[in-house]
Amino acid sequence: MRVLVVGSGGREHALAWAIAASPLVDALYCAPGNAGIAEEAECVPIRATDIAGLVGFCRRERIDFVVVGPEAPLVLGLVDALEGEGVPAFGPSAAAAALEGSKAYAKDLCMRAQIPTAAYRRFRDPAAAKAFIASHGAPIVVKADGLAGGKGVTVGADLDTAYRAVDAALVEHRFGAAGLEIVVEDCLAGQEASFFALVDGRNALPLATAQDYKRVGEGDIGPNTGGMGAHSPALCLTPALEATVMERIILPAVAAMEREGRAFKGILYAGLMLTEAGPMLLEFNVRLGDPEAQVLIMRLMSDLLPALLAAHDGVLRSVDLRWHAEHALCVVMAARGYPDEPERGGEIRGLDAAGVDPKVKIFHAGTRRDGERLLADGGRVLGATALGQDLATARDRAYAAVDHVQWPEGFCRRDIGCRGRP
Repeated sequence: MRVLVVGSGGREHALAWAIAASPLVDALYCAPGNAGIAEEAECVPIRATDIAGLVGFCRRERIDFVVVGPEAPLVLGLVDALEGEGVPAFGPSAAAAALEGSKAYAKDLCMRAQIPTAAYRRFRDPAAAKAFIASHGAPIVVKADGLAGGKGVTVGADLDTAYRAVDAALVEHRFGAAGLEIVVEDCLAGQEASFFALVDGRNALPLATAQDYKRVGEGDIGPNTGGMGAHSPALCLTPALEATVMERIILPAVAAMEREGRAFKGILYAGLMLTEAGPMLLEFNVRLGDPEAQVLIMRLMSDLLPALLAAHDGVLRSVDLRWHAEHALCVVMAARGYPDEPERGGEIRGLDAAGVDPKVKIFHAGTRRDGERLLADGGRVLGATALGQDLATARDRAYAAVDHVQWPEGFCRRDIGCRGRP
């Protein structure tokens, strides 16, 4: 098969790494890719959101299957465009991707399908939003409706913080069209976890669980990011809780999407809060998380590609995925200034020494080559990912790899894996 992976981050490096190992693959491409992905696939300079460019490339190169990594091209309808040209593609249609593309739509769907989630209100008028927040009190959560690169969610510990979040979206238009509407919801208490399911439109297969670390600073302080680290499995998600999530969140969402004429195919990612009342949905995403993809794929024993093909073809019941019993942990190395204005262009050395352990893989996110030099070219730049017989061993291996990386302009959190248990 001739396969194209779309995207350029750590998630896409993990996908390309796994797909390249499949005996089904004759040729593997990635658009646009990064310096690490170039070791697994031929990178082509087409942006992930260039729908016409990607469709044209697939025609010219006779691509047999496309795997779409990030959310933006899914929301823009890349899968629809490819399928319309007879190119099979893994991921939801634009209509189904609204589960992530519009938080308001997702919350409304939860109400219709009786999926447990925080109580909420939708607003386009800043004065009305602030009046509601004043009557409700803090803490309270303010979310931009659309895609905001992980920066559209504010947990307002006090009223002033919540008011500023309202102004950022509805007055200052900091998120553009993504912030024309906001969702204001109750702040749930508990421990967060990530739950992933492979979906073929009607059936859902749970994947391994994971827990990520969204805040930029150690001790879970500072602004939200795309993710500063992750580990798998999520020790707080017991088998009984996993069954509850499937029964009360995943399967009702899949059934509701089919009823509404938006049958969902792809990865359904439920961000959860494990409350005293049980698991509750924080938000849906319509793709693998990043850096959760890195830890899941490190633990996956099965060939990934046949599972993705089965989900696309609607025959997911034939799939039986096998997972390593070992734990996996990923430490994200980010550029100084992230998540606001990351410093680009710093040279990175020492990756050969960092990846010498066979239980370690350094996934690239924001990197590029300048001749023989490897340079930082993004906010999140590398993901040191390791396996271990337990969480502590995986953590030690990942941080040992981090310590071999020579990159003065980079930083990481030193507490990934320290809140593995409830």
